[in-house]
Amino acid sequence: MTLEDLRVFVAVCRAGNLSAVARELGRTQSAVSQHVKRLEREAGVCLLERQPRGVVPTDAGRVLCEAAADSIAGLDLALRRLGDLVNGDTGSVCVTTGGTTVRHFMAEAVVAFRQRYPKVSLEFRTETSSRACFDALLTGDLDLAWVTIAGSVRGVEQRPVVALPWVLAVRADDPLAGRAQVGPAELAGTSLIRLPPNSTSGARLEAALADLGVQGNSNTGVADWDTALLLAELGLGHAVVPVLPGWEVPGDGPLRLVPLPDLPPLPVGWAVRRWDALTPLARTFADTVARGCAEKAALTQYPDRHSRSTPAACPD
Repeated sequence: MTLEDLRVFVAVCRAGNLSAVARELGRTQSAVSQHVKRLEREAGVCLLERQPRGVVPTDAGRVLCEAAADSIAGLDLALRRLGDLVNGDTGSVCVTTGGTTVRHFMAEAVVAFRQRYPKVSLEFRTETSSRACFDALLTGDLDLAWVTIAGSVRGVEQRPVVALPWVLAVRADDPLAGRAQVGPAELAGTSLIRLPPNSTSGARLEAALADLGVQGNSNTGVADWDTALLLAELGLGHAVVPVLPGWEVPGDGPLRLVPLPDLPPLPVGWAVRRWDALTPLARTFADTVARGCAEKAALTQYPDRHSRSTPAACPD
């Protein structure tokens, strides 16, 4: 049994497909299968159940996968930390997040960090959702994940950085564009552009709207908030989106952003496997981003700075 056997096995359990893991690793499906078979010989028990559309771990497989994932994550962190201790300021920081996060939350922090540590490798790996970021964090050699804060995730510590209030994005000629704020009654029956409900932020929004009794129609789905804003500007519906640091509310130009004070703010921030095991460089980058978000949020223009929709930097 080798460490590589365990890495491949964990990847197969996460993906549920041997061929997908083979493509990701640049190997043949047979080579991937050999790693699993070697583990099964060592353990003396079947670890994967073959199904028509892939594989799933057996009860024994789940036990091994959970233990291996935790051990590999801890070992990767230790090796990264040892490398940074040896190399000083020439280590690396690897972050996973959504496609537009760097531009909205980290641009200034990236510049500041690069100026301070010009020799450090700063790498970003894009995922399509917070859940995918959690999976990548648990199975890869990553330091940090920027996510929508979710409920408890096994093997992950989450730390909120900023709470984003919600607004309704409408065209400037829309009847709601001149409103100081919009309540649940005005949202009922409107055509809403929303994120997929299986995304963390999308699920939070759906739950908040349901709590308010809002049953808006939705025939347009998007993968990110920027696309939602574009479609709202084109008149294809109203978009309920979080206010990103630096935005102006109610906005100007062809689009208006009208506050939705009845919706609870959306918490976003960092996720790691263990905060106390972060390398000094990774911790410095996380702190730099957090400070930048707090400063930008404080400068964001709101009609009512004391409303419950005002963003606030969260401690740590």
